[in-house]
Amino acid sequence: MGAMAKFMAAAAVLALGLAAEAASAQDKYPSKPIRILVPYAPGGATDYAARLVSEKARVALGANIVIENKPGAGGIISLEELAHAKPDGYTLMIGNVTTNCITPVLFTKKLAFNFDKDIVAVARLLVTPNVFLANAGFPAKTFQEFIDYTRKNPGKVRYASSGIGSFPHFDTALLAKRAQLDMIHIPYKGGAGEMVKGIVNGEVNVTLLSTPITIPQVKAGTVRVLSNVTQRLEGFKEYPTFAELGYPDVGTGNWSALFAPAGTPPEIMRALYKAFTDAVNDDFVKEAAAKTGTDIFPAASIEETQNWLKAEMTKWRKTVQEVPVELN
Repeated sequence: MGAMAKFMAAAAVLALGLAAEAASAQDKYPSKPIRILVPYAPGGATDYAARLVSEKARVALGANIVIENKPGAGGIISLEELAHAKPDGYTLMIGNVTTNCITPVLFTKKLAFNFDKDIVAVARLLVTPNVFLANAGFPAKTFQEFIDYTRKNPGKVRYASSGIGSFPHFDTALLAKRAQLDMIHIPYKGGAGEMVKGIVNGEVNVTLLSTPITIPQVKAGTVRVLSNVTQRLEGFKEYPTFAELGYPDVGTGNWSALFAPAGTPPEIMRALYKAFTDAVNDDFVKEAAAKTGTDIFPAASIEETQNWLKAEMTKWRKTVQEVPVELN
């Protein structure tokens, strides 16, 4: 083989090697920023969970993560964008019990996609307990006083939720049914951030709020705690839970979880599950969450996450049947 032929052969081998290396680099996930949709305005428990956990997951994945708040329609706006996104791991969603469990059950006919077929759960993240609050100027100073006052003033007490069909809506409606209360529902489509404004300025009298946003308002004296919801929380241990007050089947922990478009490659699903589950188990995340009364809520596998979601949706189908809500 002549010198020129040897040179050409070596150049060809080098070119093939570079092409293979480029292809490998292109295929490596992630190779560009990841978008995570949050179906609420900033300031609530889901937004808090998304930002806290994503910061650690970003380091594990070696890529920037961009949080995009897209509130509205009980999460449908974010859900539809996720369902129609390319299943390549670059468009994800962190949703909660309302947006990624109740909304698909309650608003099935309004969805321009099939939740069960088009969206998959990847990893569980955090669960945030709630407290039942009153505006500081509300006459009732205890839970029993709230019950008595509301019974004496039917149709006058206003309660807030993060939207029609949200878990605060169902929880408060179920409490009203059990306690035989007549209250007015005021939904806030922007989520907890708007609910805080409503309870602080007196647009509503009572509401359920998560601990991360309750603690500052209690300290500021703008709201008054009437009870815990599912458990006695650090800092509020003197307040009984709904179960202790005689309403054992009322109350929801506001979980958050990571979701992806169906058809996302298994290797990308595994990478996301590992990065976000490791982030949840990180000491910094656990300690930061604990300071706000939030618990970590990881699952042992992607399969466990998906089976858990199916069970959650089955439970909420029963609740939706028991407590019908006006959807218009």
